[in-house]
Amino acid sequence: MIILPVTAFVAAVSAIMLLITAIDTVRQRMRLGVAFGDQGDAKLISACRSHANLAEHAPIVILMVGVLELAHAAPLGLKAVAALFLASRILHVIGLYAPVDTKPPLPRSLGVIGTWLTMVVLAGWCLLLATQG
Repeated sequence: MIILPVTAFVAAVSAIMLLITAIDTVRQRMRLGVAFGDQGDAKLISACRSHANLAEHAPIVILMVGVLELAHAAPLGLKAVAALFLASRILHVIGLYAPVDTKPPLPRSLGVIGTWLTMVVLAGWCLLLATQG
C-alpha cells in the first residue's frame, strides 16, 4: 500500500474548503431565489468566485504534490509548499469576503500571490524531476 500523507492532507483540507464554499454559494442562491447567474449581488459573486477559484487551482496542486511525494521529494520542502498553498487559499477566501474599496483586499492579494508562488515552485520541481529522469 502506498501512503501519501502530504497529498492526502492537502486533498482533505481542499475538499473541506470546497464544501464550505459550495454550501455558502447555495445559501446565497437561496437567499436571492436564483438558480443561475449572480444578479450582480456582491455576496453571491464572492461565494461563487471563492468556490470556483479553489476548484480551479486545487486539482493541479494536489496532482503535483502527489507526483512529488511518489518520487520521494524532500518531505519538509513538500510540506512547506503544501502549507503555503493551503494558507494562501484560506487568505484568498477571506479576501473575497472582505469589503472592497477601490483595490482588492490584502488577504485576497496575498492569497493570489501565495497560490501562484506555490504553483511555480511545484511546476519547477516537477520539471526538474522529469528532466532528471
